[in-house]
Amino acid sequence: MLVYILGVVLFALGICVSVALHEAGHMVAAKSFGMKVRRYFVGFGPTVFSFRRGETEYGLKWLPLGGFCDIAGMTALDEVTPDEAPRAMWRFKTWKRTVVLAAGSFTHFVFGFIVLYLMAVTMGLPNLAAKPVINTVSDCVRSATTAEEWNDPTCRPGDPAPAKSAGLRPGDEVTAIDGTPVETWPELLSAVQSSSGPTEFRILRDGEPLTLTVDVPRVERPDGEGGTERVGAIGASQAGMLTYGPVEAIGGSAAFTGDLLVMTWERLLEFPEKIPAVIEAILGEERDPETPVSVVGASRIGGEAVEHGLWEVFFLLLASLNFFVGIFNLLPLLPLDGGHIAVTWYERVRDWIRKLRGKAAGGPVDYTKLNAVTTVFVLIGGAIVLLTVTADIVNPIRLVPQ
Repeated sequence: MLVYILGVVLFALGICVSVALHEAGHMVAAKSFGMKVRRYFVGFGPTVFSFRRGETEYGLKWLPLGGFCDIAGMTALDEVTPDEAPRAMWRFKTWKRTVVLAAGSFTHFVFGFIVLYLMAVTMGLPNLAAKPVINTVSDCVRSATTAEEWNDPTCRPGDPAPAKSAGLRPGDEVTAIDGTPVETWPELLSAVQSSSGPTEFRILRDGEPLTLTVDVPRVERPDGEGGTERVGAIGASQAGMLTYGPVEAIGGSAAFTGDLLVMTWERLLEFPEKIPAVIEAILGEERDPETPVSVVGASRIGGEAVEHGLWEVFFLLLASLNFFVGIFNLLPLLPLDGGHIAVTWYERVRDWIRKLRGKAAGGPVDYTKLNAVTTVFVLIGGAIVLLTVTADIVNPIRLVPQ
């Protein structure tokens, strides 16, 4: 139980760090352009401590559930003092304001990438593309007529060990079998199962090409329909995690980051249709593991991952959550940063069109006219948060069934 609590605390701490970095991204970008940053605080509620350095007050509040960066004149409706007016954010060029507003999400992407990079050079990254990389090499392969025999790892005298005898090693990536390129593990399986006798395997080992000859035996195995079939087998399993060297990990982490960003966007598009399943889970139905989770649910999963030693799940969840927050925050809806970016560029395009028509630039957008839309969005968002938190308390997603 203590390990579980430690995992929950560590995951919550990771979320706090990402939030602090989000606001720090806004602050650093704003200061670099000369905007005035009044305050940078982590958390909400009563102040634990604060200090002033230069013109900015830095501090920590009691509830570490968020944070804020107070930039003078974020909109033209914000009150600024006479000395702040020349450096008010709304006076700066559109691209500079866009950079400042997007900097928060950018830090989530960077933080997620760093987490994935550290995973890549230590425990590895999930083999999402099913690359034909070998994880283990068996001591033998043998015929079997039942599933129990097929899954029994016990070797008998005379059983062949084709992969081991040929010199295949964990970490080898098979690129071709008998001259036919293979790009995924299913393609490798298909090629192996149709092979027989000495077969040429082209592989990459530590980035270097190598050719091995594997004497592929034909073995009998259950066909899943009550009978048996004869197939080629070499005695090797697929790597579920791919490890990288310090330099290789940069490209590997970048590619995996791209895959996760695409997956995150797809999940975001599926988000509305998953809400009914969350309500059903609250009412007692079995929780669909694909349903959205709140910070509470993510922390619980993180705690369970640590409890069972599944650190790769812990860090992958932390990276995925950062990518989700980063993308979600860029949606063109107020009060998200993406909403402010949309308004900023609306003003820019509107003034460009007015200039073409020989008219003067229009005034700043009156944010009060958007209050109704913002209120609706906040209410919907609040309702979704309430639903997911409730589901994560009464019927949480679990890594290991209880």
